[in-house]
Amino acid sequence: MKLTIITGSHRRESQSERIGHVLSERVAALGLFDECEVFSLSGNPLPLWDEVIFSGDEQWKALLSPLKQKLRESDAFVVVSPEWNGMVPSALKNFFLLFGALELGHKPALITAVSSGQGGSYPVAELRMSSYKNARLCFIPEHLIVRGVESALNGEDPAADALLQDRADYALKLLGEYSKALRQVRASGVVDHKTFRNGM
Repeated sequence: MKLTIITGSHRRESQSERIGHVLSERVAALGLFDECEVFSLSGNPLPLWDEVIFSGDEQWKALLSPLKQKLRESDAFVVVSPEWNGMVPSALKNFFLLFGALELGHKPALITAVSSGQGGSYPVAELRMSSYKNARLCFIPEHLIVRGVESALNGEDPAADALLQDRADYALKLLGEYSKALRQVRASGVVDHKTFRNGM
């Protein structure tokens, strides 16, 4: 099974990307997935959505085809989002416009919000509300919020790190089990994206 961790910050060397790699290390330590890859939106590697994407434009095809294939091969996702002014960054919202049900549909995802202060709940609510409808991504009930991220999971506060790591391990283990269960849903023959292309 393959896990893809999507880190949604535009910034270079962001805290979101660091947390993505920390979670990747925990996945490896726990032996939860056969393969784990971190896909970072640092530096805006994806251009903004454009309507020509649906007309078979060759430039879009060349850019997106390898990424679509990687996402199709994934069994589960972790979506790491910083909280910028109480919002999910535009690069991450753009990601959900570019990739849909064929890549993400009926696969579990763990939301991980990152905040430099004591926030972090708004990205969780926003992602649960607006990013899954047409993509059919299945956010699991558990989520993580990494508050005070600059001093989190880096050894500055071992006691706090231990508590957060325990919670992260629990969430990642749940994600692993959801990934096994939803494989059966995708293989059932019930999924029909052709007739029901968009969510309601």
